[in-house]
Parts: sequence; structure tokens; C-alpha cells
Amino acid sequence: MTIERVAVTPEATEIIDKLRDRNGPLFFHQSGGCCDGSSPMCFQVGELMLNENDVKLGTIHDCDFYMSRDQFEYWKHTHLTLDVVKGRGASFSLEIPLGVRFVIKSRLFSEEESEALGEI
Repeated sequence: MTIERVAVTPEATEIIDKLRDRNGPLFFHQSGGCCDGSSPMCFQVGELMLNENDVKLGTIHDCDFYMSRDQFEYWKHTHLTLDVVKGRGASFSLEIPLGVRFVIKSRLFSEEESEALGEI
């Protein structure tokens, strides 16, 4: 049994679909505190340069989801769920013009889940 590190709500998938129709292929990067706190940010593929300091946590609704390696060390015991709320964030994320913003809801993995986690 493999445990996923990241999930997405149905409401967030609707916004992802709208953004994908407008912008093409997308990916997410969990911000480490710059600009809009520690918010998940949505970008067009190729818009943000990733490197060996970024880790891929998984794929949600056909979008890869990344986080910086340093931040991952703090969050590695946490399951993340991408959701969306009304309101305008102050980031460069693609959903901002729609009057919504992506947010992360988190919880600690259970002991059983932690044992079943795959490698990053």
C-alpha cells in the first residue's frame, strides 16, 4: 500500500480545470514563505525554474506538486490537501484573478501511514 503525500478537493479541481483551459499544463509549488506566506502556488509548466533543491511530492489532478527540500524536512510527516477559498491572495499564483486562492489543509500522517510512505 502506497500512501499519497498530497491530495486535492473537488472544489480545487474545478479551479484547476479552468486554469488549465486558459493556461495549458500546470504545476504547483508549495511556497516557503515568500510573497504570500506559505501558500500553494499554481504556475504554467516552465514558468518557474525547479532544481535539485525541489522535491516532487506527487501529482494531483494531472499537476505535479513540488516543495523545496528544506521545507519538506519540516513537512515530511504531514499529508497535504489542496483546497480553494474565496478571496484574493497576494501571490503570483494563476488563480488570483478568479477571486479565489489555493490553500493547504494539513494533518499528520498516522503511524501506519508513515510506515507505508514511499520514498521522495
